[in-house]
Amino acid sequence: MFGIHDLTLFVLSGLLLNLTPGPDSLLVITRSAAQGWLAGAAAALGIAAGTCLHILAAALGLSALLATSATAFTLVKLMGAAYLVWLGLGLLFRRPHTRAKPAGTSAVSLRRVFLQGFLSNALNPKVALFFLAFVPQFIAPDSPDQTLAFLILGGIFNLNSLLWCLLLAVATTRASARLRPGEALGRWLHRAIGGLFIALGVKLSLAGRS
Repeated sequence: MFGIHDLTLFVLSGLLLNLTPGPDSLLVITRSAAQGWLAGAAAALGIAAGTCLHILAAALGLSALLATSATAFTLVKLMGAAYLVWLGLGLLFRRPHTRAKPAGTSAVSLRRVFLQGFLSNALNPKVALFFLAFVPQFIAPDSPDQTLAFLILGGIFNLNSLLWCLLLAVATTRASARLRPGEALGRWLHRAIGGLFIALGVKLSLAGRS
């Protein structure tokens, strides 16, 4: 249908890719552990919105600009790297939330977490290049509507990714509730995860287009 082939392989490959640790899953884990599953879900929805942007851009050919223009790729890459480093620094120097502070799940806070998820994904040019390289492998060259096929496959991948992130949010929240880390341990966890975000930002800033 629509020139799509090997759909089962596509879904399984996408699930395996979602299991690979990265900035998205790290953000969901951080927000879920600090503010509960609602914050983790908000981050997951923000990430899914960022992925939708990449899917649309790739389907319309806009992401090809990142693959062919070194300047465009570098600009987006540096913005994404700077944002990851900024998130990491915020975690390094911010006091962890405690369960006694329900403000962590306020509407304003959830919108902020959603925006963090969106920006962390949307400003990563490697995601755009991933869709350009991965999705077309499952679309026949003689497909009657390759753009529609691309959007369908991208939507399936994004849905699976969202479900995984939501599961990760629930699992992290439950584990955090059982462990009940003290303020000192929570502060060190924030510092460790903040350091990982900074490392991911530096890695992204050094990444090439290949």
